[in-house]
This record gives sequence, C-alpha cells and structure tokens, in this order.
Amino acid sequence: MIRDILAIDDSAAMREILAATLREAGYEVTVAADGDEGLASALAHPHPFDLVLTDQYMPRRSGLDVIAALRSQPAYEATPIFVLTTEDGDAFKDAARAAGATGWIAKPLDLDTLTELIAALPS
Repeated sequence: MIRDILAIDDSAAMREILAATLREAGYEVTVAADGDEGLASALAHPHPFDLVLTDQYMPRRSGLDVIAALRSQPAYEATPIFVLTTEDGDAFKDAARAAGATGWIAKPLDLDTLTELIAALPS
C-alpha cells in the first residue's frame, strides 16, 4: 500500500497543492524544491518512499535525471516514479521510459485523477 510519498517540484504553489491534496487523502508527504533536494531526501529517508512524483523541468537536476539516479539505487528499483510534466510528445515519453519512469502525469494536474491513480497502484 502506498503510504509515504516524495513530491519534487520547483514551484512552491505546486508543492503546497500536492502536499495538501495527498495529506488530505491520508498519505505521508515529503516535499522537495528541486531535483538535487529530492534525490538527497530520497537517499537520506530511513526507508524508501512508496512513491515518487517529480516535476520534469527544475533547476540543477531534471525529473528524468532524478529518476535515473533513483533507479540506480537498489532500494528504488521497483518504486513507482511518475514525472509531472507539460510534455506529451513521443520523444519525451521514450526518454521517460528510458530513465525508468513508471509513467507521466500531464500538467495541469487533475487532483482527483492523481489521488485515484495513487490509490490504484499495487501494494
């Protein structure tokens, strides 16, 4: 069961929206302001997060770079990782798959759809 989520986004407003929405749905949420902070949070957390949501376009480290770095860690080999993005082209989707993304969620986010997607993820 998904309980502990890491949400990475350089937009303070998006971090607040994700945190509030997911906490209201009953999840524990850690937020990070960029890819470097998100990667550091994931690696320092006492146990692997159950789910990682990451923005694509951020300063210092992109979402796909975060995904690739996490996938190189045994603890995150099977963790669901979704990239939040405005991109929808085939080239981006291919790059996301190559980096190890479980999938992508189009921005602007439909928060009900997001919580339904998370609830449907296998335990």
